[in-house]
Amino acid sequence: MPGDRLTQQDRRHIAAGLADGLTYAEIARRLERPTSTVTREVMRNGGPADYRADHAHRATERRVHRRKTTPPAAAPGGADAFGRDPQTVREVADQLTDLLVQGGIPQMMAKVLAALYTTDTGSLTSAELVRRLQVSPASISKAVGYLEDQELIRRERDPRRRAERYAIDDDVWFQAMLASARANALLADAARQSAQTLGTTTPAGIRLENMSQFLSRVGDDLVRSAEHWRQVYSPPDRR
Repeated sequence: MPGDRLTQQDRRHIAAGLADGLTYAEIARRLERPTSTVTREVMRNGGPADYRADHAHRATERRVHRRKTTPPAAAPGGADAFGRDPQTVREVADQLTDLLVQGGIPQMMAKVLAALYTTDTGSLTSAELVRRLQVSPASISKAVGYLEDQELIRRERDPRRRAERYAIDDDVWFQAMLASARANALLADAARQSAQTLGTTTPAGIRLENMSQFLSRVGDDLVRSAEHWRQVYSPPDRR
């Protein structure tokens, strides 16, 4: 029934709907479920191309079992400063994690990024991340290094605790877009040089030159678009 957990039969209906080319909204209407429930279920379990009902059901049962046997990271009960149930915040972070993983970010890195995004301060220390995610300090260190390389987070000093904090800010996706554009520009240059080496009139050379032109044009458009929308969505005092 709506509001309950998805059953194995529900998941088989989802798989059948995906096979028939139905949208998430259409599948959700047939199940009398929110579209977000179906979207999250599919994205968490392989995406529309790899969703398997029985595998998804077993994976969900394992996750539920882990939650029941793992002690909570924070004291139970009580709303946060904005009146939100901590469980609701965790569910939002879990959903964001799943979508980031589907977007290509490794799972632990996605968990750290989601934790930072769903924290009102926008920053956490390594110890806070360890407690929040219930993982080892080494896992946090590796994830932080990756996210820094991608320019998705930054380090800042917390003078009160004499510890480093890992933070996101309003420019995080702008900086990430620029980093992506720089990586594409390097690849475009390499493709152009390879085309010249192999001969620009040969099939391989033409293919590489087309690749170079595509990446260059898209990169230029990406930077212009990122700069425009950064101005639109930046706080007034930062424009």
